[in-house]
Amino acid sequence: MPLRIVHSKQNPRLKQLRRALTQPLRERTADGRVLAGIEGPNLLLEALRAGLRVECAFVAEGNERLLDGLNLDARTEVLMLPKALLDSALTTEAPQPVAALVEPPDWTWGHFLESHRKTPALILVLSGLQDPGNLGTILRSAEAFGAVGVISLPGTVSAWNPKAVRASAGSVFRVPLLLVEVEDCFPRLREAGVKIWTTTGHAAEAADRVNLTGPAALLIGNEGNGVPAEIAALADGAITIPCSGPVESLNASVAASVLLYEAARQRAAANGSAQ
Repeated sequence: MPLRIVHSKQNPRLKQLRRALTQPLRERTADGRVLAGIEGPNLLLEALRAGLRVECAFVAEGNERLLDGLNLDARTEVLMLPKALLDSALTTEAPQPVAALVEPPDWTWGHFLESHRKTPALILVLSGLQDPGNLGTILRSAEAFGAVGVISLPGTVSAWNPKAVRASAGSVFRVPLLLVEVEDCFPRLREAGVKIWTTTGHAAEAADRVNLTGPAALLIGNEGNGVPAEIAALADGAITIPCSGPVESLNASVAASVLLYEAARQRAAANGSAQ
């Protein structure tokens, strides 16, 4: 595996990595391809397993063994640099000695709605979610419980924020994700026969009493204010998670995970009774 040694902060690739981590999905190659920054050997391995193209890999001096066995593509540029220099471009408090620039998957509505023909779609719609850790956890739960994808409405933090990428544990590489406007989202879901449930609203029904075996979208809102009223009004109904004790609401990622589990439970039970 050929390595190129770098000693300058002004190296163009190092500058690309720094920008890709601080301004997710704004960095592009000369031919217009979007690049995202990731940190750590485990995430690099997950990206490769998911089939993502790795534009450039970075490794701190003395840690070359962390790239052994990864089967990096021959087109991938590999840079070795002093750890302090690599650390200067990374975002974590305890930076790891490996990072990379990768090309994110190019998801479309087809990835969401084509699968709907085989099994009823289960989709998460995020409105104004601000905490990247919450978003990453939601992506992980979406994959764990069989959601076909996640839709981010304007005002939601980027799934390629470094904290979101880490919290997703690699799910960001595999779970279809769309960034769409409200005006595009809801008509498309309705046209596909997907029932939309908001987690903010009056006369909400308990999750275990709502039929989630059919095509469904779960609308998750901002951590503090929930789903904006004007967006919640576009839903077909409201769903809630009954809580005993003084707790009034759950963390956004916890609520999304519980609802995803309930949908998966109902679907498994329905499939079992149908056999």
